[in-house]
Amino acid sequence: MECRAGCGACCIAISISSPLPDMPNGKPAGVRCIHLSGDNFCSLYLNENRPDVCRNLKPSREMCGDTFEQALHFLTNLEQLTKPDM
Repeated sequence: MECRAGCGACCIAISISSPLPDMPNGKPAGVRCIHLSGDNFCSLYLNENRPDVCRNLKPSREMCGDTFEQALHFLTNLEQLTKPDM
């Protein structure tokens, strides 16, 4: 499965602990990545500086659903379920 053009849910829902260009501390879950354009396209998608967590996330029917809202809901739940206990 390919990413749905203009979705960008993963660029909002998931946390990124590794540095990104212009985001040396990564980004917390639920925060829009600064590399996500206004029309929800990742400007780092084909860039070698794209973090491993982004590069390794593979779209699936279950994860992406049919809409941005479904994908955001699924990924937000996944993020909560996999968040380490503090």
